[in-house]
Amino acid sequence: MDMKRKPKKIMLMLMAAIMVLSVAGCSGNNGNAANKGNSANKTEGNTAEATATTAPEATALSADEPGWKSDTSPITFDWYLNFAWFPNKWGVDPTSQYITKKTGVDINFIVPAGNENEKLNTLIASGKLPDFITLGWYEDAVKKMIEGNLVLPLNKLAEEYDPYFFKVSDPDKLGWYTQADGNVYGYPNASSSPKDFEKYGDTYVSNQTFVVRKDIYEAIGSPDMRTPEGFVAALKAAKEKFPEIDGQPMIPLGLHEFTATGNDSLEQYIQNYLAIPREKDGKLYNREIDPEYIRWMKTLRQANQDGLLSKDIFIDKRPQMEEKIAQGRYFSMLYQRTDFVPQQGTLYQQDPNKVYIAVDGPANTNLDAPTLNGPAISGWTVTLISKDVKDKARAIKFLSYLNSEEGNKDLYLGEKGVSYDTIDGKDQFKPEVFDMMNKDRAAFDKKYGSSFTFWMLMNTNITAQWTPKSVEPFKQLEDWTRGKTKSISEFDQIDPLASSPEGIILSKIKDLRSKMLPKLLMAPSDAEFDSIWTDYIKKQEDLGLAKVQAFQQTKYEENKVKLSQK
Repeated sequence: MDMKRKPKKIMLMLMAAIMVLSVAGCSGNNGNAANKGNSANKTEGNTAEATATTAPEATALSADEPGWKSDTSPITFDWYLNFAWFPNKWGVDPTSQYITKKTGVDINFIVPAGNENEKLNTLIASGKLPDFITLGWYEDAVKKMIEGNLVLPLNKLAEEYDPYFFKVSDPDKLGWYTQADGNVYGYPNASSSPKDFEKYGDTYVSNQTFVVRKDIYEAIGSPDMRTPEGFVAALKAAKEKFPEIDGQPMIPLGLHEFTATGNDSLEQYIQNYLAIPREKDGKLYNREIDPEYIRWMKTLRQANQDGLLSKDIFIDKRPQMEEKIAQGRYFSMLYQRTDFVPQQGTLYQQDPNKVYIAVDGPANTNLDAPTLNGPAISGWTVTLISKDVKDKARAIKFLSYLNSEEGNKDLYLGEKGVSYDTIDGKDQFKPEVFDMMNKDRAAFDKKYGSSFTFWMLMNTNITAQWTPKSVEPFKQLEDWTRGKTKSISEFDQIDPLASSPEGIILSKIKDLRSKMLPKLLMAPSDAEFDSIWTDYIKKQEDLGLAKVQAFQQTKYEENKVKLSQK
């Protein structure tokens, strides 16, 4: 399915959300989600005695008391984060220092210097993993670690050492992540179940936006860009009126980077904007062959022929894009709003009229509202505990703490009196802290370390109760997506393992797509586009697309059954 083609980027929206005040914008609960685990989830292990690893003295296990309190002696866990861009160290800031002082747990983060998958595959091949591992749920390595018996079942650890885990874990999420052997090996962050969606969906926002530079857009008359004709005309007007930005060529349209598997903007982003369904009559729908999608791909081809697609967009990676966004060189972008938070803040400080604002973008023939990705039950990352963990009891107890409302509050608000206080009867960030968070997130992380600088087990449904109201220039982008978000839980986790026969086919199809997308946009005529397109579709079929679709359909149907039991 389309939403799984670039899950990394899709889910990275959550990380970017953390990088500003809007972290809980992806959710909207009042904190009840973490407390859904009730007595029904308690196990026979609740009455067992703690082993010697729990504490120096034997302590009766309780499902109602935080297990971490039984032993706060110093211990350091190695924690692998499969994200090369993660810049922070534990213990530098007052928030992590406070948690270490409170729980006794110190963390040594291990972050890959280059290619994440190469580093993780090397670790897996060695057969020995760090104590904790956090990675995107969509990574093949999750299945490899489970199937290789390299990670421990969290439910078994909880039964033996810390039944409190069941009290602070959402049974819906535990059910979603239960494997065929009946065990749960990973717990998600930033996860929202369909039940959460029913309750709080109207408050959820999406990261998928079509944005324009405010001053340029207004200077060309704030045109309607929903139709192909209006879209191309607006790009043309912007380029004619503002050929240069501070002496450098203006870029009429920005897209996510082209990768070895495709392009987010040209796949699920634009498909969501065109409100193309993911399924029809219970069958997964191949959104790529939808007439509305082809119509807009041809529109972009025409824009390129008219000189409105800069060559930069075909070669730039995210660092180059961030530099150009900070310079305000793009007129418009079909882009993840939380991927350019720091740059948006910089532009706002320079001139509030230079910021990017969300407007109605590409639409289908009926001009229907977009159907944007909202939060899903799979979340963004999962955290697992290695079979080589140095202390099983302390590990599951610390995981329970991080998962609890107490742990989420500590990591979100930080230490009272340092980054937050009770102001006007409400626990909230101190004004100067909130100000720094919005103006210089990198400096904020080191000075305070709160607002989920450390996001491994963040539960945005819990922290919504403390989340400050968004401020400009971020608020407008968030608000635009309200009411347009949809739950996509049933479409998660339907892709085959990369090493499986279907997975190998899917990898080849993604590779083909990554090569075809630029060719389609650069086609010199509609006739040439049609020729490339026909060849592309046939090659997908020849590679075995039908086998992949059959696999995905089965997984999709299993997901629907799983979710209906929630």
